[in-house]
This record gives sequence, C-alpha cells and structure tokens, in this order.
Amino acid sequence: MTFQIHALSEAAFAPLFGLTDAELTEKGMRRVTADANPGFPCRVSLEDAQVGEDLILCNYRHLDGHTPYAASHAIYVRQGATRANLRPGEVPEVLARRLLSVRGFDSDRMMVEADVIDGRHLAAKLEAMFSNAAIDVVQVHNAKQGCFAASATRV
Repeated sequence: MTFQIHALSEAAFAPLFGLTDAELTEKGMRRVTADANPGFPCRVSLEDAQVGEDLILCNYRHLDGHTPYAASHAIYVRQGATRANLRPGEVPEVLARRLLSVRGFDSDRMMVEADVIDGRHLAAKLEAMFSNAAIDVVQVHNAKQGCFAASATRV
C-alpha cells in the first residue's frame, strides 16, 4: 500500500495576485514578501518561498462537509507557483522539515486517528494510517502554527 500527497491547484489563487492590497484586505487576505527560508510554505508548489518572493496569505477551507470537523485556516501561496506533481509515496522537503499534525478522516469526514510527528517520519505514519480501512483521507498540518499543509489519499 502507498499514499499520494496532494498540493492545491494554482487556478483558484492566480487571480488574487492581480488584486490591489486594499482589495486583498477587504477579502481578509494579505500580500506578503518572504523574508526567511524556511518560513513561507507554499501550498501549491509544496516548497518554501525564497527570500524576496511574493505570496498571498489567505484563509483556505480545507475540510468541507456536514461534519463537526469542518475547518479552514491560513495558507501561503507563491506568485506564479505551479501545482506540485508528487510521485506516490513521495514526501516533499517542505513537510519533512517540520513538526506536523496528521489527522485521518473517514468518508463522512469524522476523525478516526490523529498524531503529532516529526515530518521525517511522515511516510511511515501515512502508511500506518492508511492500513486502517476506515481512513479515507489524511490531512497534514503544521503543528506549531496549525495551518493546513497538504492532504494525502490512499493509492
């Protein structure tokens, strides 16, 4: 068994870069410039932004559905980012270098299992979680800031 980590599509975020700072603020978003690396993890490219790169900081609804666990949180998206195309079983460095919260949900989006792990152990943890047939999707979050990082499904 293996897993597939999924990045977000750039299509929903690309138009945001054409908005003014005032328009972004009206939508509860901010334009930021990376001033450190690591520190600004893009959810589309699944890479940390380089110092000087522009990003949009926005709220993203990462768990929809009729569930008590429905949730959203802040994410960064780099200007001009293209969606990461990871191989099954591949863990990008942006996840491997962070303390992560992993949360497994069933098809009704009810939480079945959760843990906090060193990102270097993400592959093994995902394999173990997907050995539970009840788990449909695993959401990965940065444990310290709580922001959504990526989702994973069984392959």
